[in-house]
This record gives sequence, C-alpha cells and structure tokens, in this order.
Amino acid sequence: MKRIILLSLLFACFQLAGNAQNTEFDWFDYNLPMEERIDALVNSMTIEEKCSQLLDEAIAIERLNVPRYGWWNECLHGVGRTGRATVFPQAIGLGATFDEELIFRVTSAIADEARAKYNVAIANNNRSKYSGLTFWSPNVNLFRDPRWGRGQETYGEDPYLTSRIGVAFVKGLQGDHPKYLKAAACAKHYVVHSGPEALRHEFDAVVSMKDLWETYMPAFKALVTEAKVEGVMGAYNRTNGEACCASPYLMTEVLRNDWGFDGYFTSDCGAVNDIWRFHGLAKDAAEASALAIKAGMNLNCGNAFKHLDKALERGLLSETDIDTVLKQLLKTRFRLGMFDPEEEVPFNKIGPEVVGCQKHVDLALEAAQKSVVLVKNENNVLPLKKDLRTLFVTGPQAANEEALLGNYFGVTGNSVNILDGIAAKVSVGTSINYKIGQMPWHVNANPIDWTTGEAAAADACIAVMGINGMWEGEEGEAIASNLKGDHIDARLPQNQVDFLKKIRAKSDKPLIVVITCGNPLIIPEVYEMADAVIYAWYPGEQGGNAVADIIFGDVSPSGRMPFTVPYSVEDLPPYDDYAMAGRTYRYMEKEPLFPFGFGLSYANFTYSNITSATEGDKVIVSALVENTGTISADEVAQLYISSPLAGKGYPLYALKSFKRLSLKSGEQAKVEFSVSKEAFYQVDEQGENFLPKGDYKITIGGSVPSKRSADLGAAKTITTSIQSKQLK
Repeated sequence: MKRIILLSLLFACFQLAGNAQNTEFDWFDYNLPMEERIDALVNSMTIEEKCSQLLDEAIAIERLNVPRYGWWNECLHGVGRTGRATVFPQAIGLGATFDEELIFRVTSAIADEARAKYNVAIANNNRSKYSGLTFWSPNVNLFRDPRWGRGQETYGEDPYLTSRIGVAFVKGLQGDHPKYLKAAACAKHYVVHSGPEALRHEFDAVVSMKDLWETYMPAFKALVTEAKVEGVMGAYNRTNGEACCASPYLMTEVLRNDWGFDGYFTSDCGAVNDIWRFHGLAKDAAEASALAIKAGMNLNCGNAFKHLDKALERGLLSETDIDTVLKQLLKTRFRLGMFDPEEEVPFNKIGPEVVGCQKHVDLALEAAQKSVVLVKNENNVLPLKKDLRTLFVTGPQAANEEALLGNYFGVTGNSVNILDGIAAKVSVGTSINYKIGQMPWHVNANPIDWTTGEAAAADACIAVMGINGMWEGEEGEAIASNLKGDHIDARLPQNQVDFLKKIRAKSDKPLIVVITCGNPLIIPEVYEMADAVIYAWYPGEQGGNAVADIIFGDVSPSGRMPFTVPYSVEDLPPYDDYAMAGRTYRYMEKEPLFPFGFGLSYANFTYSNITSATEGDKVIVSALVENTGTISADEVAQLYISSPLAGKGYPLYALKSFKRLSLKSGEQAKVEFSVSKEAFYQVDEQGENFLPKGDYKITIGGSVPSKRSADLGAAKTITTSIQSKQLK
C-alpha cells in the first residue's frame, strides 16, 4: 500500500512539474492549434527570455510557467549518459545486421526506456543534462575512411544502407502517434563530416556536387523526407567554403525549401564559436550567431548565443529573426507533449519497469547475434563442440566490458563479457582456462610468458583481440589515441599480432580469433594464421552471449560487412581527401581484404532463376534462394546495380535493396525486390540526376560482386540486365 501511495504522489508531482497547467495561459490550452499556442507563448516573452530558450540548456521562465529544459541527449545504441538503460550493439554493428525491421524494434525499445526515464526524472524534478527527450541520434555520416575513429557511430560506407537503417531508427524512436512524438530523433552531422578528428573544428570538406549528392546527402534526405526526423545537427566543419552551421545553401535552400524540413536545426556543441575562431568567417561570437540564425539555426549547443544581445544591438539580427527560429524550435517541445496535460500524452504512462526488462535484454541479444560477421572458417572449424576436453580463452578484450560498449553508451547491470559468455556455454566437464596474455596496445613488461604455451596445448584456443573505446572515438574521448581518436594505419596493434604468432607457432590446434572494433580493422596476418575469424564490433550488453552462441553453433552467423576492409590504408586516397574516387566498394578498384556485404554462414546458399520486369514506375527483380546446407540459417540477399558508365567515373556497383531471409535446411524461397526507376539514375558533375543510355546490370547475391567475394566463400551472385529505354 505504501508503494502505491508513493507512486501516486510521484506521478502527481510529475503532472505538476512536467506538464504544469495554468488556464490563464493560452499555450497550455491543448484544444487550440499548436501554432496559435506557440505564438501566444513567444509573444509573452521578453527578448532576453526568447534568447535564453535558444541554448541547449534552456532556463526556466517561472512567470510563464515554462520549466527548464536540456536539449542535449544521446541514444546512439540505447539511452546514453544518463544511468541505467539497455545497451544494444554499437551503431556499426546495427548496420552489419542489414535488418531494418530489427532496427525499428530496437529503437522502439529505446524510446520506451527514454520515456520511462524521463517520466521518473520529471517526477523527481531532475532536469539535468541528458534527461530530456530530444536525442541527438542517429549519426548518418558516411564511413568513407577506416582511419576515422567515429566511424563506429555510423552504419557503414554505403549511402543506401545508411539511409535504410537510419530511416528505421528514426521511425522506431519517434513512433507513429498522430499527434505526439514518443521521442525526437536528430540526424547528424550535416554534412560531409568524417574526420580527421584533430581538424574537425577547422577543415573545409571540399567535394564535387556529384559526390555531395551521390554519397553524402542521400541519407540525410531520406531521414528528412521519408522518416520526418525532428532534428538535424550541423557539423563543425565547412563544406565547400560555407560553415555547415551557417550555410544558406545547406540549411535553407536544401533542407527547408527543397526537402520541406519542419523540425529544429541545432549546432554541434561549440560549432558556432568555430565559425569565427577557426573558420574565420565572422569576427566574433555575436556575428557568428547572427550568421547561424539567418541561415536557419534554431538551437545553439554551446555558449555563442549568449552574445545574441550584442548581435541585436549591432543590428545584425532583429527580434523578428529571433521569433522565427524560436517558434520553430518550440514545435518540438509541443510535439513531445511537454505543454499538455499529463493524461493526454499516452507515453507518460510508460513506467520504469521497462528499463532493462527481459524483453529488451532478449532484443539486445538478437541484435548482437545478427551483427556478428564471420569472415573465415577454415575446414569448418566452427562451430566448436560444447563438450571440448580443454579450451583456453585469452586476449586483452576477452574479459573487458569496455569492448562491449563503443561510445555514447548507457550503463547496465546485465552485461556479459565474451569470456563469461563462452564459460556459460561449454559443458561443465570442459576444462576451460583464461589468461589475458597480452595488453591491448603495449608490449608486455613482464618477460615471463605463461599464456601461449597453455593456449597452444588446449584442444582449441579463442583469442579475443582488437581495440575498444579507449583506442578509437571522438576527439577527446579516446584516451589511448594520440590522434584524438583516429587511427594511424587502422591495423590491429602489432603486439597483438605478434602474440597470436607465438600461439600459432606452438600448435596447429584450432585458433579462433574474435575481433572487437568499430572500424574496418585491417588484419591480413591474422586472417592467414587463424582458423576462424569473427568481427564482433562493440556488441552491447549481451555481446558475450551472442559471440558464444555463434562460436558454439546455437546461432548461425548472419552479419554482413557494412564497409570494405582494405589490405592497407596505402590502398586508399589521403585521409583528408573527401573525393570518393578510390574509396568504398563503389569506387575502389584495388582488391580488398574483405568486401562490402560479405559474411559467412554455417549453411550454404545458392541463387538461381533471376528475372526482371518493369511495372509502372517500379522494376521488379526476383530470384530463387535455396539453403543447401544442413542447418537453418539467415541469409542477406543483396541487389546491386551497375550502369553503362560503371567504372568510368561512376560507381562500379551500387547497393539498391536487400532482404534478410530465414531458411531451413533444404528450403527454397523466392526473394522479390521492388526497385524504383530512380534507383537506376546516375548523378552528374553538377549534382543532377540523369539516365545514361544502354544496358544496366542487376546483380543479386550474398555480397557485392567480386572475385574476392567468391574466393572468400560468399554465395555466388547471379545477374540480369535491363535497358535504359525500359526505365523511361
């Protein structure tokens, strides 16, 4: 009874503190149109109060019953930076699932936890940073170079894959209520933002209009026009000379006018000050703030907008300018139901019991299972038997929870590291032992080696190698990186390679290497010496269980590479060159170590009977997929298009659709893709779409078509063609 009374008081306080009503104020009258309510609120504010609401820490206006609100919140792969929450696989792992429906379920769960935590926070009058409902996720920048430490936050190198995963993310997070957002997503960092981290506050990303519209813009456009994302964040850098946070072309002409964006535009944190301090496009914070607002910025994360009074005094802005951006910004708070009665907003009923609930734990496990990519399985050494006589686990990431998390994470009491997952999976009669064996990035100080001999003597050795968030990440976060989170050569640290060589030299027993990372970690020597190699990414709280499920065969691996792994960064253009020539599977002509879309299974899949036909404004492509293996498994069927100009300054291949199939042993299924005719268009040097004349090759298979894919064991691709005249 006491608990019921306490909860009742708690939510009564929530109603008063979070959705306080005062009938004399029109902005609390939820029967009025939203625009009318916002007008009434803004018209009641002083100019000082208006300016105070354009900062990420918006202060309370007590006389108007407007509470304080912190706009900055994170949920890249779970509610982040605000205590307990379910931790799903890092974004790059979510991209590796190639599963839109899964991502929708993941972010629906994240939104439930976000609402639950917000409801409790408001009831406790906790309005601190990271406690709100405006989340600055997802990151839909393109992972164009493996040296970028923040690439782990993205969905990989492909604009189509990024668009589809990003749209699913936004739709799941924001929900489908006709009036209210469950939570507000934000597409970042707009645009052409992908390192180097050390230069992010000052560089000018110079790109052709072709690359801009073919590669860097599609995901943002899809999130705005299709998913109706509520927020867009401007990047620190310039793009083609204009600051991304003060660009009339990007922010007004494209985003608002062409795409019809009706949400709020926020700076990255501190980016408005970068406009004058590092880009030299304004003389001080007041002028930089005026440029940003004139271009369409609604919110400043940072302190530059504290100088808006000076901008107004100098005539750089008018009060009408402030009113315009503030009214647009307030729409988001109204769409979240923050000015409506508590009982009117259905999401206010979500309670704390959903945070870390079993349903979400199970979902985190499923996401991790589907994200794991098997890239080598010599002589079908995997799956291992659970009743092995002896098993040795080693490596710097085996028992390291840091290797589960990546960046922008929450904390959980449910985490299972890879060592624990393996130990829980094997028979109680198996002699399983563990030693860390090797530090992550330094040569061991103690010359005594008690590990490699024991590892080599076991019936099998599982070595969990790789890097973690101390090694790669954002500018100031990766404390072990001397490049502010970036990678020098994107290779596995040499001391780890040497450690594996010592194990290999002492034994020919099965050596299974698990790699944790968020980038295309380059491992040619490891690939040659190991019997099996798994990329586990940063797999989230259930990562240990998921990896063990794969290793011991409870689940067949089905993740796919969301990027190309080169043999060396020497095979790529310079890191600070933003042109796409020579980059990603679409333009890279050099043979990769692992191709985009590649991943092995414990089953075998064959493709046959490909057909194509035009139906109205669609091209319908189908093929027969058969599981010829001995177990049930998932396959990711991928459709690529090559234009008549492929390889002549235009993409060699371009992913245009994909579907995940679950097939039993011996089962066949017809996979059908409905592809818009616009998918066949190419982008010219002016950034305009056009349709080259000639034959278009359509390929379906288990990876991007390439000799390397076939050599590595990917399901063979099949092709058909269609003529340009059929597309008109």
